[in-house]
Amino acid sequence: MADQSTAGEQATVDGASGFPGLDPKSLEPYIVKDHEALAVNLARTVEQLGKAASAWLEPREKGEKVDTVSEPVVDMVKTLSKVSEYWLSDPRRTLDAQTQLLGSYFSIWSRTLQKMGGEDVEETDTRHLRDKRFADADWVRNPFFGFLRQAYFVTSDWAESMVSQADGLDEHTRHKALFYVRQIASALSPSNFITTNPQLYRETVASSGANLVKGMKMLAEDIAAGRGDLKLRQTDTSKFAVGENLAVTPGKVIAQSDVCQIIQYDATTREVLKRPLLICPPWINKFYVLDLNPEKSFIKWAVDQGHSVFVISWVNPDERHAGKDWEAYAREGIGFALDTIRQSCGEEEVNAIGYCVGGTLLAATLALHAQEGDRRIRSATLFTTQVDFTHAGDLKVFADEDHIDLIERGMKATGYLDGSKMATAFNMLRASELIWPYFVNNYLKGQDPMPFDLLYWNSDSTRMPAANHSFYLRNCYLKNTLTKGEMVLAGKTLTLKDVTIPIYNLATKEDHIAPAKSVFVGSGYFGGDVTYVLSGSGHIAGVVNPPDRNKYQFWTGGPARGTYEDWVKTARETAGSWWPHWHGWIRAQDDRMVPARKTGGPLNSIEEAPGSYVRMRA
Repeated sequence: MADQSTAGEQATVDGASGFPGLDPKSLEPYIVKDHEALAVNLARTVEQLGKAASAWLEPREKGEKVDTVSEPVVDMVKTLSKVSEYWLSDPRRTLDAQTQLLGSYFSIWSRTLQKMGGEDVEETDTRHLRDKRFADADWVRNPFFGFLRQAYFVTSDWAESMVSQADGLDEHTRHKALFYVRQIASALSPSNFITTNPQLYRETVASSGANLVKGMKMLAEDIAAGRGDLKLRQTDTSKFAVGENLAVTPGKVIAQSDVCQIIQYDATTREVLKRPLLICPPWINKFYVLDLNPEKSFIKWAVDQGHSVFVISWVNPDERHAGKDWEAYAREGIGFALDTIRQSCGEEEVNAIGYCVGGTLLAATLALHAQEGDRRIRSATLFTTQVDFTHAGDLKVFADEDHIDLIERGMKATGYLDGSKMATAFNMLRASELIWPYFVNNYLKGQDPMPFDLLYWNSDSTRMPAANHSFYLRNCYLKNTLTKGEMVLAGKTLTLKDVTIPIYNLATKEDHIAPAKSVFVGSGYFGGDVTYVLSGSGHIAGVVNPPDRNKYQFWTGGPARGTYEDWVKTARETAGSWWPHWHGWIRAQDDRMVPARKTGGPLNSIEEAPGSYVRMRA
């Protein structure tokens, strides 16, 4: 009997008789070899997890941090309950929805059994081929993980359909519900858990759990670094330093106000364009995304094309800046920069660039200047900038009255919004790419992230002054006042129809922050000629795209009239970077040249570029 039992168990292990479609050798990496080492490492993992919990609790016990997480959770529950009400209000409707989901599960189970029986089963859902989370071969080869993968896609699709098919929801509620469902789906992906991710499972077995020990140690370090909040590391920050291997284009800080420093970069050509170039970056991030390194630097490239480049480097604000609103940033930022350019090189006429919210501020300032008779900015280029927020994408989820009230109450206590809050919001727009892969890599695999300059910049967050951020959320995302002709700055009601200078309006095709359609719609509100250009890639890579790399493409198609979809159908595609196209557009406005200017002119420099403001850490 014992021999027969042993033989039977061996046959089961071999799997040849029961599961001819599964190679028994493929199971070897999933079998624990050293139980004692695994037990020791699991104990050490729990110890490190305790340290992470202590790092989270300490600032709360000291009263240094007060959580407001319950209110967003309440909003999520309230939003999704409105979807549930529709489906649960009719028993037949509920049964149909459940039957649809269960039918999909049974179909997956049937195909799984066929595969385990050795049949050649065709994949009906091939999304895993382009989803990096499911790149491991065992997501297809192993029936267990294959079932989980297919069930995950079916369930997440079903959940989204429950939202999209629910009648009686207003547009904003439906948008929020879809966003929350996608966040939940991203968090619950089987790729995020050890026992349901084949690669994680194998690595944990191979290292006897040592990966978890290191991962929980990193988790504790990151919570301590975030002073009680998780500061998710996306790159090896030890490999970068601003002014040493980032933001190294030569120049000088030649002026400084309460809200910004003005940098002028050293000329590299014998002659330069008569009109200087002023860059107004967003204050939500730091300006050196345009000067990451000499190979990627838009600033250096512009200097090498003969531009006299000036950049606004915004202060990383604290409680002293609480009252600095959009008027302050327009006057003490853009206005101050224009005054500085006049003092430095004696020029009244300037070409200006605004990036993201820096472009929105620039557009509003241009409307204000038009009313005041200030004609110093003679052309404006907008990088991924929204002036109309009707189609502003998923960030509108965070911009209803309840969310803004919550943010304003938090800012009232400190005078600013902590930079990590905005960073988290941006990461949530692409959680499957910007949150969970790093969570898995860092804390479950126990691997240090690779050094990447762009992700270092992304982690170098900035705070937002309370008055400034409140104005932005309410006037742009909530009320859309700029294109309605209702925004008030310096006591004047603004209209973009007063802005009649030429505009180069750059959108990026895969932008999650300033969607290309939103930028297109905004083009129609200016009073002058607008050249709309669509670049490949997203909010950063579509802008920071040096010609030498010959990456992506851009589309041109005349005035931004009609619908975005129709414009795209007839637009002409050009391979490579849009930078030379922009430079040609600038020269078409005014191509007069003058001898290269001395940095600062008669002004005494304060310090070397990139200055001290950009080095202030949040």
